[in-house]
Amino acid sequence: MTYNDKTIKELHELLVKKEISAVELTKATLADIDARESAIGAFLNITSAEALKAAQAVDGRGVRVDVLTDGIPLAVKDNIVTKDIETTAASKILKTWIPPYNATVVEQLYDKGMIIVGKANMDEFAMGGSGENSVVRPTHNAWDLDKVPGGSSSGSAASVASGQVRLSLGSDTGGSIRQPAAFNGIVGLKPTYGRVSRFGLIAFGSSLDQIGPFSQTVEENAELLQVISGYDAKDSTSSDVDVPDFTSKIGQDIKGLKIALPKEYFGEGIDEKVKVQILAAAKHLESLGAIVEEVSLPHSKYGVAVYYIIASSEASSNLQRFDGIRYGYRADHIENLEDVYVKSRSEGFGEEVKRRIMLGTFSLSAGYYDAYFKKAGQVRTMIIDDFNKVFEKYDLILGPTAPTVAYDLGTQSHNPVAMYLADLLTIPVNLAGLPGISIPAGFADGLPVGMQLIGKRYDEVTIYQAAAAFEATTDYHKQQPVIFNK
Repeated sequence: MTYNDKTIKELHELLVKKEISAVELTKATLADIDARESAIGAFLNITSAEALKAAQAVDGRGVRVDVLTDGIPLAVKDNIVTKDIETTAASKILKTWIPPYNATVVEQLYDKGMIIVGKANMDEFAMGGSGENSVVRPTHNAWDLDKVPGGSSSGSAASVASGQVRLSLGSDTGGSIRQPAAFNGIVGLKPTYGRVSRFGLIAFGSSLDQIGPFSQTVEENAELLQVISGYDAKDSTSSDVDVPDFTSKIGQDIKGLKIALPKEYFGEGIDEKVKVQILAAAKHLESLGAIVEEVSLPHSKYGVAVYYIIASSEASSNLQRFDGIRYGYRADHIENLEDVYVKSRSEGFGEEVKRRIMLGTFSLSAGYYDAYFKKAGQVRTMIIDDFNKVFEKYDLILGPTAPTVAYDLGTQSHNPVAMYLADLLTIPVNLAGLPGISIPAGFADGLPVGMQLIGKRYDEVTIYQAAAAFEATTDYHKQQPVIFNK
């Protein structure tokens, strides 16, 4: 028996009526994972025993009628810390590390009765855009097993797209939720920076990282964001702002909503078939009453360069703690203290992580700081100003999520520049700290195309309103990938 075709509202109703138990739902979810995992590679750790124990606890006290997510299983990206459950960030350097505490979002999941069925595969330390940089194995795209699922939240996206779980959590530093959501034909949202606590998220770029939800539908995405949002005193970057009901405008029409279409998001490097689908989606939103007009975000073209200076610099600083001394991997055949550091880090980190550490260390070094890191910060401010000017007149910004559909495994993994450029449409959103969503908006060459909607800070409600209106009047989200027919 499978329940992967039911929304969490439908599952909640079945649980409340006791037509199924939390244990039965969890066992069915674990069976779905088992049936597809060898083909997809979405998980680094399937936590069957812990999940069934949590499900028994839910059944023992009874499912709470007023808690929609009580007893609902989900996957969590493996850079989100889970107490007593191995957390590796898909890196050799953290292999066998068992955290002594939970991330704040994990505590929030547990508080709402959610059941973690596994830790999702990812690009090592969230560095990568294809899902191929995991130390264990690459993740595959459920629509075509020879294609990449996107990254870095590869397993979180693929586990939802393949029907292994209904919901998952990922993290987004430069597009790592939205790009795999686009490649996998599902919904993925990067919240406003500060909306969700980063305490217990293994840091990559501290001014950019944000945890967010994956789901099959827009409403389910909003419901999971509701669980994990809110101020956290343990996170100095957490924002003490009110958390609205993210579903409050879902179902409302979008007549009069003003949507900006940046010309830079449809220029060089954007696949023509992707462009056609997104422009058609814009026309569809117009037919629903939205006002769509072309605008300019002139400094977007500098986003990739700015991002790889800032993100790599922050990564260089954040990853200093992995040194072979306190926890994690330590190299053998050590003769002195320098050997501990050099050999442990050289052997423990993968090639992409080492590349970014070196880029960041160079950018921060004496004599180059002003030319690179300081200048990148100044251009970042210009990118933020571009967004602010557009949002003086418009409610949302629309464009493709990624410049292409999912590409073949192995074709870009040895070309870092090509892979970096694949994030050119998502990176500016992180640099500006804005919320952005990717939703299914069509197909090209039989593969999903994602549409990105970008909102004002803390205005996820309007993003969900427009995304839900589009979803309700199209059927792209109802299409099933090839994995379902295997």
